[in-house]
Amino acid sequence: MTVESDPLNTDSADQTIRSGGSRIISRVLPPAVRLWLHSQVEQVENLDFRIEGSDRQILSGYIPKVFIAAYRTVYQGLYLTQAQLNAADIRFNLGQVLRGKPLRLLESIPVMGEILLEEADLNESLQSPLLVDGLNQFVATLLQSDGVSDSLSQLMGALINGESPAFQDAKVLVKVDQLTLSLSPVANPETASNNMPIVIRTNLQIRDGRILILKEPYWLPRLRARQGFPLDELDGFELDLGPEVDIQELRLEAGQITCCGRINVIP
Repeated sequence: MTVESDPLNTDSADQTIRSGGSRIISRVLPPAVRLWLHSQVEQVENLDFRIEGSDRQILSGYIPKVFIAAYRTVYQGLYLTQAQLNAADIRFNLGQVLRGKPLRLLESIPVMGEILLEEADLNESLQSPLLVDGLNQFVATLLQSDGVSDSLSQLMGALINGESPAFQDAKVLVKVDQLTLSLSPVANPETASNNMPIVIRTNLQIRDGRILILKEPYWLPRLRARQGFPLDELDGFELDLGPEVDIQELRLEAGQITCCGRINVIP
C-alpha cells in the first residue's frame, strides 16, 4: 500500500494487512497507522507501509511486523533522504483505535533498517536543535578529553559559550571514508564574520553499535582544503551515542552517508 504525502488523503484503506480476514481491521487499522506515522514527522514526500499479522494477533492489540519505506522525510528537524525500516512486536491501543481515537504505542519497539542521508540533506539537518545540541555535546566532550592539547583546547573552546552553542554556519562535506565538519565560532556577534572556521576532517567507525570513533582526524584551514595537519591527540576519540542505538554499519560515500542498524522507539 502506498500512502501519499498529503496528510488529508483518506483513500488508504486498501488491503495492507496480510492476515486474510477481518474487514473491520483492514478498514480501521491502516488509516490509523498512516495517521500515526504522519504525526511522527514534519514532512514526507512519499510513504509506503505494509502491516503483517493474523486477525487473532491484531485483535489482541499486537502487530508482529510493519515494513516502512519513506522518501524525503523530516523527523525532528533531521532531513532523511531515504529510509527502509522494519518495526516489530508492536503493542497498541486497539480498543481506542476502533472507537476512532489516535493510535498510541503501549511499549517501546525496536526499529531496524537502513537510512540514507545525502550531503545536502545532512547540511539542512545541521540547523536542527537536535544536531546543534549534539554538536555542542561533541565539542564539550572533546574538551574534557585527556589527550587534547592546550592549543587545540583553546581553539575548540571558542565554540562553547556556557551551556549554549556558540557557533554558526555549520557545514559538512562527505567523501569516501571521509567526513569534513566546519564550525564557525561566534565569540562576539559584531565580529563573528571575522572568526576563522574550525574544520576537522576524519573517518568514522562504530564499535559495539553505539560508540562513534574518530579515525585519522586532520585539522584543515577551510572546508574544501586538500591538505592539513594530523590531530594525533584526537585519533581514536570516542563518543557514546546512547543505549537506544545499535548501529551495525556506517558507510561514508561520495556525497552521502548510509547507516544500518536498530533504534528503540519509546512511546
